[in-house]
Amino acid sequence: MKIVFFNIPAHGHTNPTLGVVKELINNNHDVYYYSYEIMREKIESSGAYFIPCDKFDSQTKLSNEDKEKIAKDLVFSTNLIVDMTLRLDDEILKEMQELKPDVIIADSMAFWGKLIAKKLNIPFISSTTTFAFNKYSARVMKQEGPGLFQLIKSIPQINKSLNRLREKGYEVKSMLDIIANDENTSTIVYTSKYFQPYSETFNDNFAFVGPVLRESIEKIEKAGIPTVYISLGTVNNNNKDFYQKCIKALKDENLRVIMSVGEDIDFEKLGEIPNNFIVKKHVDQIAVLEITDVFVTHCGMNSVSEALYYGIPLVLFPQTTEQKGVANRVNELGAGKFLEKIKNSEDIKNTILEVLNDKSIGENAKKISDSFKTCGNLSKIVKFIENKVKGN
Repeated sequence: MKIVFFNIPAHGHTNPTLGVVKELINNNHDVYYYSYEIMREKIESSGAYFIPCDKFDSQTKLSNEDKEKIAKDLVFSTNLIVDMTLRLDDEILKEMQELKPDVIIADSMAFWGKLIAKKLNIPFISSTTTFAFNKYSARVMKQEGPGLFQLIKSIPQINKSLNRLREKGYEVKSMLDIIANDENTSTIVYTSKYFQPYSETFNDNFAFVGPVLRESIEKIEKAGIPTVYISLGTVNNNNKDFYQKCIKALKDENLRVIMSVGEDIDFEKLGEIPNNFIVKKHVDQIAVLEITDVFVTHCGMNSVSEALYYGIPLVLFPQTTEQKGVANRVNELGAGKFLEKIKNSEDIKNTILEVLNDKSIGENAKKISDSFKTCGNLSKIVKFIENKVKGN
């Protein structure tokens, strides 16, 4: 088969797909992967043909402030999706007509993949690295108060943007066509039914396959003391004040602390780094998680899934509405504790120590881990894709 993937420039949306791509290629399928130069190396290492989309996409030219708006401003993010789809429209449609793929697989946020597949009547599969989203699972986002008011206020502007798609022949009724998972669309969901909110409301078109983790690149030895890992991900991670509070909170504790702070943090402005801290701009997250006892996380779905795969209890510090939804689910299942209203460094220390010492939180994290490891494997995912293309 010829398989086309479309994805967005986000590690958390790309990483879970790479094992699937490798397995498809091992089963003699050709994979053409449309993404961004920042992802080229890891995509090409999977064996796929890499095709860059950077020239079409204004996301690659955004300021740091605008990048933060993507997850917080629905009008702004909708305009980006519409702009990207319309820029791709002529050239990618032509390429698809020449390539004649047997199936298009697109990340649920790479909406242009779904639209193009529908326009050309090519079989389509959604790749969902967040929770599957419908009117029931949306409740976990707990959109209320000022957030709900802003959402309602945004609807006229969003519809105005969506009209631009309708004028080009794309079938888009509402914003739900972009963010919701259509129950008639075959969908790969990289989590388990146990972790998925309201999983009973999703039909057999949804394959809950669990996280697909890559192998660690390096090997980190366990310490004789507990290890705490701190990371706010790769987007909304420019938070010098938080990192400084973490250093103050844990510098005198009998803990090894590994802290990943991202590209924009000047180490010198963090102050003196204690001997029990390892501070880096980036880490091999899988290698770190293999030896971690507690993870202080921004609650991106990819990071949470990787951590829970290893049964690691979590300290929940979400930065966006989507991340708050993931954190809510972890909290509901008792596998973590929110870090709320940080008045001083003591609040951080007390929360971390509570999660580290509460055996029930660790046991609940292991329940989720067990559900991940028993719900699917790569061969099942490949079979799901093959069957859907055959119409089974």
